[in-house]
Amino acid sequence: MGFLVTDRSEEPSRDDIRCVRADLTERCETGDLIVTIKSKSQSFQVWETRPFERGMYKSGVSVGTFFCCTSLKEYLNISCLKNLNSTFEGMPNLNQVQALIGHYGPTVFFHPDEEFFPSSVPWFFKNGALLYRNGNTKGEPIDMRGSNLPCGGENDGAYWIDLPTNDNARENLKSGNIKTARLYVHVKPALGGTFTDIVMWVFCPFNGPAAIKVSFLNIKLKKIGEHVSDWEHFTLRICNFSGELWQVYFSEHSGGKWVDASDLEFIHGNKPIVYSSKHGHASYPHPGSYLQGSVAGIGVRNDAARSKFFVDSSLKYEIIAAEYLGDGYIAEPDWLQYMREWGPTVKYNSRSEIERLIDLLPPFVQFSLEDLLALFPTELYGEEGPTGPKEKNNWFGDERC
Repeated sequence: MGFLVTDRSEEPSRDDIRCVRADLTERCETGDLIVTIKSKSQSFQVWETRPFERGMYKSGVSVGTFFCCTSLKEYLNISCLKNLNSTFEGMPNLNQVQALIGHYGPTVFFHPDEEFFPSSVPWFFKNGALLYRNGNTKGEPIDMRGSNLPCGGENDGAYWIDLPTNDNARENLKSGNIKTARLYVHVKPALGGTFTDIVMWVFCPFNGPAAIKVSFLNIKLKKIGEHVSDWEHFTLRICNFSGELWQVYFSEHSGGKWVDASDLEFIHGNKPIVYSSKHGHASYPHPGSYLQGSVAGIGVRNDAARSKFFVDSSLKYEIIAAEYLGDGYIAEPDWLQYMREWGPTVKYNSRSEIERLIDLLPPFVQFSLEDLLALFPTELYGEEGPTGPKEKNNWFGDERC
């Protein structure tokens, strides 16, 4: 489990040491870096540890130990604990989950200049979203519950959802409807059932175009970054021993990060604030401008700020899944079983927009077309709808950091 370090030459007392049976231990790995010390001769790091296998059905328990090393190639010769009770008896019941959401449910603020707001999924279907299938050019209206969507399987490209063909209806749907918006909640065990993860999903009918920051210039793009439908999320990690909010995970496009409760902003008591970025709807713990893929001060700009546009998740939420409560305990909505893309795949020539960007660069910024194309995430170069929450890796696994 670890090492006993003393400042004495005598062997420690046996009362200072405890043994754990091997079948109650699990492999662990390094997590966040706590401190690093570098000198001319060598370096020294101290890392947090965490179970190597993490997720809804994994049994590894974090014990709060740390690992010291002088090289990342060193073997991690310590372990964490393992919960052999697969029922995870410390998990909250449904009433307790609702109480936790009422107590800790974050308020999600959208940017004051946001154009593409969230909505409920039924509103999206009711106001003209269409289901397309490969080989058929005509879309099919979708029932408000999503009952006519193909269920199960995998994302095989056979089906996708798109906006209505009528221009006015398309623009109305792209704008969303924040009055109907709610957070879709997935509750699951974490770290061997010692914590509860309350995952809150936000649905937006449209993801707007990206903005590029080049030195002191901010350049709005016309098409790059757009796609139909946007699923983003954040996660509350709550200790099952004390009921305390431990951390919040903020999803930022293809990754994200955990933030300790002590580093969060709060509103109305114990409710954290989540800032949703303009157009892209990535989640951040504080207002500001965040650069994605930044190289030499050039990157995709994500602006987050407080405004009059917000959703209070402690009031506006719907629990869509909590598998640990038992089969059928939570009636999962039909649309949750749709595993295909929530938007069409459209390829367009991004080189023309990047060439326009190069023309706008000041003389002292020297970048070729290929340099700029290589800077930005590949998902910006085509319009591709995302898959739904249940198709994401973090539905069963841990969050990506």
